[in-house]
Amino acid sequence: PQLGDLIEIDRRAYQHWALYVGDGYVINVTPVDEGAPSLLVSTTSVFTRKAKVKKQLLKEVVGDHKWRVNNKYDRSRVPRPVEEIIWRAEQWIDKEVDYDVLGSNCEHFVTELRYGEAVSEQVS
Repeated sequence: PQLGDLIEIDRRAYQHWALYVGDGYVINVTPVDEGAPSLLVSTTSVFTRKAKVKKQLLKEVVGDHKWRVNNKYDRSRVPRPVEEIIWRAEQWIDKEVDYDVLGSNCEHFVTELRYGEAVSEQVS
């Protein structure tokens, strides 16, 4: 992956999203209620209202799941400059954020960082 790329990770019932920030690391949101690393997060995260932004190794977030770079919204939106994407992402590390599977999920979080607009097709 390149700096600022969106990483889509296949889970059993949904896709988890992260933002690549270099040196093997991603920034992503993980539900606070479960206290589990993002790779163990289950569909019970649907009921979670708070999440924590974490910087983690991509391989730890992915575990044994499949993943891909997926900047699919580049077709319809202009990404921010890479330096700005990374700077904005790093401002969120270790902060707690509101989480709502339909309106403020992991995909919304990373697309807001990349494009300045929170988008999630998986809830549409």
